Amino acid sequence: MAFNKKSEIKGSKNITVIAEGVKVEGKIFSPGSIRVDGKVKGDVSAASDIVIGKEGDVEANINTKDAIIAGSFKGNMKASGEVEITPTGKFNGNLTQKDALLTIARGGLFKGESVIDSSTNVVDPALEKKPDIEKKDIKL
Repeated sequence: MAFNKKSEIKGSKNITVIAEGVKVEGKIFSPGSIRVDGKVKGDVSAASDIVIGKEGDVEANINTKDAIIAGSFKGNMKASGEVEITPTGKFNGNLTQKDALLTIARGGLFKGESVIDSSTNVVDPALEKKPDIEKKDIKL
């Protein structure tokens, strides 16, 4: 069966998905969007947006444009755009935004501090320092 480029989902190359049951610890950089339905602990940067699904559990420092919290988040978040906490969402930590674009739905939880700072910008993940990878010669 042959596929052509038209059958691809627009923007699908820039979506990072952490599926339910998956645990990730460390640094995550995405030039697009991130969806978390599993567990993440560490530092997360997304140039576009981050969605924490109902089953998602994130303990991290997040740097993003927009965010939707439907699961559990604990940590510090910097967002240059909108942040939405859904009825099932739990946000424990500090939020720094460029503009006052925080929405908390009935039933959603926000426990922490919300600060408006006009200098808040999303860090371009491409500009983040990548960890050095040690190269070794292997002789057979």
